[in-house]
Amino acid sequence: MRRLLLLPCLLISACSKGPEADLPSIGEARSLGAEWALVNEQAAEGKLTPTYARTMRKQLREQLQAAAKSLTQPGSRYGHEIDALLTLPDDAAPQQLRAHAAALKQIEDNLESA
Repeated sequence: MRRLLLLPCLLISACSKGPEADLPSIGEARSLGAEWALVNEQAAEGKLTPTYARTMRKQLREQLQAAAKSLTQPGSRYGHEIDALLTLPDDAAPQQLRAHAAALKQIEDNLESA
């Protein structure tokens, strides 16, 4: 009898690990996208050395990849936004990066208010 009750409990707990469980990764990806935009903006204005910009972009991309891998629902809208960030070139336009960060912010806000 206990085993029969255990299965529904496990199924219910698995369902609770939805988008809300991904909130920290969504927030991190949003922040990384915004930081990447700032790096590219500053680099375009000549305020950063090429070596520093390249190093920052590499670290940001690695952190974004880690955030993407940690998602419980990688095929979700926010998973696609993070993947879209990762497909951009290192020197992507800051506006492009900010657009993806803004989309992640909207998703994050919606999940927090749900």
